[in-house]
Amino acid sequence: MDEQKETLQRIVSTLANKNDEIHNFIDMLNHTIKNVQANSSNVMTELDEEFDGLYSILDEMKGTMTNTIQQEEARKIQALQNQLSQCSNALESSEELLELAAQSLDIKDPVEFSKAARQIKDRVTMASAFRISLKPKVSDSMTHLMVDFSLERRILQALKFLPVPKAPEIDLAACLVADNCVTVSWRMPEEDNRIDHFVLEYRKTNFDGLPRVKDEQCWELVDYIKATEYTLSGLKFDTKYMNFRVQACNKAVAGEYSDPVTLETKAFVFNLDNTSSHLNLKVEDTYVEWDPTGGKGQEKIKGKENKGSGQNPVLKSNKRSGTPSPKRTSFSSRSLMRGSRDRFTGESYTVLGDTAIESGQHYWEVRAQKDCKSYSVGVAYKNLGKFDQLGKTNSSWCIHINNWLQTTFSAKHNNKARTLDIPAPDRIGVYCDFDGGQLTFYNANSKQLLYTFRTKFTQPLLPGFMVWCGGLTLSTGLQVPSAVKTLQKSENGLSGSSGSLNNVTQ
Repeated sequence: MDEQKETLQRIVSTLANKNDEIHNFIDMLNHTIKNVQANSSNVMTELDEEFDGLYSILDEMKGTMTNTIQQEEARKIQALQNQLSQCSNALESSEELLELAAQSLDIKDPVEFSKAARQIKDRVTMASAFRISLKPKVSDSMTHLMVDFSLERRILQALKFLPVPKAPEIDLAACLVADNCVTVSWRMPEEDNRIDHFVLEYRKTNFDGLPRVKDEQCWELVDYIKATEYTLSGLKFDTKYMNFRVQACNKAVAGEYSDPVTLETKAFVFNLDNTSSHLNLKVEDTYVEWDPTGGKGQEKIKGKENKGSGQNPVLKSNKRSGTPSPKRTSFSSRSLMRGSRDRFTGESYTVLGDTAIESGQHYWEVRAQKDCKSYSVGVAYKNLGKFDQLGKTNSSWCIHINNWLQTTFSAKHNNKARTLDIPAPDRIGVYCDFDGGQLTFYNANSKQLLYTFRTKFTQPLLPGFMVWCGGLTLSTGLQVPSAVKTLQKSENGLSGSSGSLNNVTQ
């Protein structure tokens, strides 16, 4: 029966996962339908705008050309009217002269006739009728202003929708996730020399499989990529996965997106637990600072918050967080595991991380303020006492930097210490291999090995930090760097760099 029950539970789990996938696909289909409607409306609006633009250009050209024709008509008519006026005046003068000549023929006196004849002759010689041109100055033709739109008409009749690039294909085998960088590679299904550039979109998620529509982050965009590969660097992997998609663009339009791919982005993410930190520490997520006021300000603020709420706090699940990773314990699980522990007090100026390490390999970094007098970085079991200091019990391991009076740099465990004869870096990398029983510290800048503890971890570990007169800034969501992985393979008991501290006194 137990075997059948286990089989049935697997079937239930499989069906639940499949139902979740179908729900997500239904959401995607509904979202796609809405997008089709919205995009159709957009392109029809753009089509109207384009045709309105053409109409506007044609109307403007028609107005300009009509104005040109009207101006040419007015010019010719004016020229012909001027010529007509000149001819009318010449004709009137000629008719007067003709009448005068006819009258002169009736003169009987030879002297008077001779005188009249000479006058008429002189007037005829100077008459405008004999000096004007009897050819029109302009023609009546307007053919030089005719148009032929047959070519343009053929062009307009040949108008089609823009050629859209095909969707690229992401080459999953060529994609790489390493050192908090993601390299995405893709190819075109066929050669297209009209492609101008590519657009890469990505977003973080806690769900594997097809990208979800609801309760997800917005896509972030990298535009104008000329190559068929792009590397996103300096990422913080604070989710389990990342979605990626690519589209090709020519000079005019963008094509469809590629099928999205989901890449796993494993990393150790945690914040500092301010519920159990020493009251002399001011804690904000990934930053802790020595507070000489004794935490009175924090207590005052917290009192106001509790008074204003009037209710007991309720833990709300994050829909986007997904199922907790098996490599670490989530905040809610940590609360159940550790219970309600007391704040660190006395000289234990300590704060722990809010997420426990139960298996796997993890990495985080710590940067100290330049004027920080004293601080420790390491790990501890959950049962670290409220008076216990890091490195002074058998349940904690750390390296300690003391800049008070004189500078010392040492590795500590079980109240024993080993002095490290190397300069303390301003940024420390912490590598924890829970299953391999190894805790190693590095210079986070150069990846130089500082010290390695080797032991067998028997309980979940919490990142631990001590600070006095200064502050520490954490960097989480980091993958184990490739350089650290390489050093781990070649370390194998480097002299003076690792040990158990069993025979070393503080």
